[in-house]
Amino acid sequence: MATIYSCLRSLTEPCKPRNSSWSPTKTPSIFNLLPASVPGRHPKLTLQFPLKPPPLSSLFIKPHKPLQPNCSGSRVRCLFTGIVEEMGTVKNLGFDQNNSFTMKIGAEIILEDIHLGDSISVNGTCLTVTEFDTVLSEFSVGLSPETLRKTSLSELESGSLVNLERALSPSTRMGGHFVQGHVDGTGKIVEMVPEGDSLWVKVKVGRELLKYIVPKGFIAIDGTSLTVVDVFDEEGCFNFMLVAYTQQKVVIPLKKVGQKLNLEVDILGKYVERLLSSGFVDSFKSS
Repeated sequence: MATIYSCLRSLTEPCKPRNSSWSPTKTPSIFNLLPASVPGRHPKLTLQFPLKPPPLSSLFIKPHKPLQPNCSGSRVRCLFTGIVEEMGTVKNLGFDQNNSFTMKIGAEIILEDIHLGDSISVNGTCLTVTEFDTVLSEFSVGLSPETLRKTSLSELESGSLVNLERALSPSTRMGGHFVQGHVDGTGKIVEMVPEGDSLWVKVKVGRELLKYIVPKGFIAIDGTSLTVVDVFDEEGCFNFMLVAYTQQKVVIPLKKVGQKLNLEVDILGKYVERLLSSGFVDSFKSS
């Protein structure tokens, strides 16, 4: 089954027809396919992924009038609670235009009051609804190259389950914590150990994110609001536990050791760090 990597042959070159005799002679990665001028691109990334020509029926999705993402920019335009509403199923993914990548997801609850331009958290990533069909129970979202670089959505394939949550409304109960849907990075599962009907999950993460993770603190993992149990600084890891109920409602237990998880740390830690580094506390004391 073709993954997103196997769909990304080129951001400027249309895919070959199904009956084409084309066969790959090189194995370009998604990172090499993206423009070198994109800010934040890491020059040392050399991961390679084999490509296969995907079926056109599952690759192309009817394009829709482009919409501006609701969660772009530095201002917080949407919030989530991290309480997953349902698990949707990826139905199609691929290019709908030369430089536009689209994912179509099957869902039910999300479609109850959906509108074009709505913000939906997909595995913790804030994405914009570009098309929907309540009869077929499906909606589409656009994926930018930066989103594919920064999140684990690049590992999805047709048939994958994803966590879904609509943006907060004024009457929503605040059952989790403030989640922006702006993924800070990914972590890798290094251990999954059952204890009774609960599940311990241990995740390895870079030092740049680990500093914001504290025991008993909030963290959004694939869009799920969870509580950190312990932080292992020497190992560069943290862990959390999923109770039996949560295991039935989110995609994390379906993943395996070695797979990636989208991580969004608590925004409060970033604000505190910014205030301390700017000298705000010292100036406040002296005033």
